[in-house]
Amino acid sequence: MLRTYIPAMLGLALLTSTAHAAGDLNIVVILDNSGSMAERMPTGGTRIEAAKQALLRVLEQTPEGASVGVLLLNPGPSGPWLVPLGPVDQQATRAAVSGLRANGRTPLGGAMKTAADALLKVREGQRYGDYKLLVVSDGEATDGNLVERYLPQIQSRGLLVDVIGVAMPNRHSLATRASTYRKADDPASLEKAISAVVLGESSGGASDDAGESDFELLAPIPGEVATAVIAALTTAENAPIGSGSPRRNRSPQSQTRQSPPAPGPQHAGNAQGQAVPPPDDDGFSLSTLFIAGFILFVVLRVVSTIGKAR
Repeated sequence: MLRTYIPAMLGLALLTSTAHAAGDLNIVVILDNSGSMAERMPTGGTRIEAAKQALLRVLEQTPEGASVGVLLLNPGPSGPWLVPLGPVDQQATRAAVSGLRANGRTPLGGAMKTAADALLKVREGQRYGDYKLLVVSDGEATDGNLVERYLPQIQSRGLLVDVIGVAMPNRHSLATRASTYRKADDPASLEKAISAVVLGESSGGASDDAGESDFELLAPIPGEVATAVIAALTTAENAPIGSGSPRRNRSPQSQTRQSPPAPGPQHAGNAQGQAVPPPDDDGFSLSTLFIAGFILFVVLRVVSTIGKAR
């Protein structure tokens, strides 16, 4: 009986992004409240006021069961979390957002790590759903070295990063690296952009162009193989960003002989005098497991087809 249902279970694992309702949404909005957000938009009104009103209107429509948090680039009276990640409390959220003011710099890299760690902690407990970071900003990060360090790790863990550039003359540097990028030059387009990320749903069906269902395609996979693939595909890497993994294939001699690197340009820091962190070794990522599982499926499918032809 278990062997019969395992291919169907694998299909469900592969179709996770389309199988969950909007109530399974987990998203942290990283809201830029730096000093430049106090500047006016081309159509009038300040950027921060437009962001506040757009965010409130979208959160009013957030489906029940969704977990939403709002993280500030510059801590407010209650700290960096304007709205803690969790079910939306409309009254508390409105009070917190309404009192927000713009002041400070744009430490985006550090905020991305904080937001990602919060989402990973939630995912470790419930293992399903959609997990997103939405960056709403009008400028580049003042800690760009941390953005460069953390963004690949965040994406390798299967978290989506969406970016909205608020009244920016040029596209944000994350535009070509984010899951989606939207430009908002007025309050209406900003609200539409936030709504598209927070309230947007995946689309798709359980069949391919040839009309053959995914379950039929997966049927030839042996039960024991499918079990192993399911375990790989449904076990996500939830370690905190920046934690890294032990390096592989390191001999005892290399461990004992390892010495601190000599000072050089790569350790001198960036233009702002911030130290550039060393790269991390995260080992296998969730995306790697998905690719491996897909390749395994294709190979087994070809072998099965050849066997039937004989």
